[in-house]
Amino acid sequence: MTERAEVVKASRIVVKVGSSSLTQRGRIDLERLRLLVDALAARRVEGTEVVLVSSGAIAAGLAPMGLRSRPKDLATQQAAASVGQGLLMARYSDAFAAHGLQVGQVLLTIDDVTRRSHYRNAYRTFARLLELGVVPIVNENDTVATTEIRFGDNDRLAALTSHLVHTDLLVLLSDVDGLYDGDPRKPGTTMISEVRGSADLAKLKIGRTGSSGVGTGGMQTKVEAAAIATEAGIPVVLTSAARVGEALRGDAVGTLFHPTGRRRKTRLLWLAHATSGQGRLQLDEGAVRAVTERRTSLLPAGISSVEGNFSAGDPVDLVSPAGVVIARGPGQLRRSRTPGPARPLHPRPGPRARRGVRARGGPPRRPRPALTPHPRLRPKRRGSCPTAPRTQGDPRLTSEEAEGRQLHFFGRQQTRLGTSEAVRVLPHGCSDASKPL
Repeated sequence: MTERAEVVKASRIVVKVGSSSLTQRGRIDLERLRLLVDALAARRVEGTEVVLVSSGAIAAGLAPMGLRSRPKDLATQQAAASVGQGLLMARYSDAFAAHGLQVGQVLLTIDDVTRRSHYRNAYRTFARLLELGVVPIVNENDTVATTEIRFGDNDRLAALTSHLVHTDLLVLLSDVDGLYDGDPRKPGTTMISEVRGSADLAKLKIGRTGSSGVGTGGMQTKVEAAAIATEAGIPVVLTSAARVGEALRGDAVGTLFHPTGRRRKTRLLWLAHATSGQGRLQLDEGAVRAVTERRTSLLPAGISSVEGNFSAGDPVDLVSPAGVVIARGPGQLRRSRTPGPARPLHPRPGPRARRGVRARGGPPRRPRPALTPHPRLRPKRRGSCPTAPRTQGDPRLTSEEAEGRQLHFFGRQQTRLGTSEAVRVLPHGCSDASKPL
């Protein structure tokens, strides 16, 4: 069988396995899990760094909680994930320990890797785990996630993790041994061995749901994940979990998706594929040309209307006058400060309003009274410095003044105890204020 060079030469691999490939009747299938771990350990012993993206936390928690099928409500899903995640990691830890390998759990949500500081910290964590010889096991944090527990999220998470850790290959494992041109359960369908672009997928009928009832996605989500990875320059192998050993050895099994693009900045990839727009900004024709042709930033003047609620830093979709989404980017203004007919801007009062002149759209403001210093605090003009204070030896100094040794000038009090000298305390502008008498 012909070997695939992309697989053999890969020095860092991300492998994603689904719930249907790990569990059976609501419990973890130890035989399937050991088959997967044996294949990953064999590649790891050869010197290849391996990252495992594993679903199955919710599915593994169904039987221990007495549930027959995947629950529909979010709270029960999160409860099942809380129980199943610990069981799943315990089984992985025991299976990898048999090969002398240590595993580390990494729980992610979309929000953890869309914010700049978060995904940089996630990359440093992955790099350090791989440097120490640990096998990272990644899953979405189902226990606290909300929108992440939905159709096909872990397939997309695997593709984005591949770009995050700078992998050379992504392997997607399913309960089907490859991509077919129709329903593989029906006669006459053929498996596609290679995909080189979107044109090869144009006429295919791809299913959107799995048959096991414990996962959240089907073949459609895996094809979308493969498109995300290949656009970033990462080849993808799609095959069944039963043939993972052959796939990692480089045998021509399953479907190979060839790279269609070049590696992009991580933040741009996550912004495009890992987020959904929290709002929509309707642009005029001039703003559309500025964004799409001149590649410039969007100015408030080009926004004609605003939809949705968002804060500064949230991703927002930029929409043309025809209603087509042309771009997505982080907004620099929150919804309440974004211009548009939904919330007109009220300019701040200008200098005329501050002087008491009525401004457009607002009541007249009272002029602020001028502040005048206290008469005793007003500085003296030059040449009008007060008379120098009298010293203790001056005969004009009364006995009461001599006893207290206090000198008062312009509200300032200076007390000299145990000294026969007095210091001049003069207003600003007198030149001899520091000269002792």
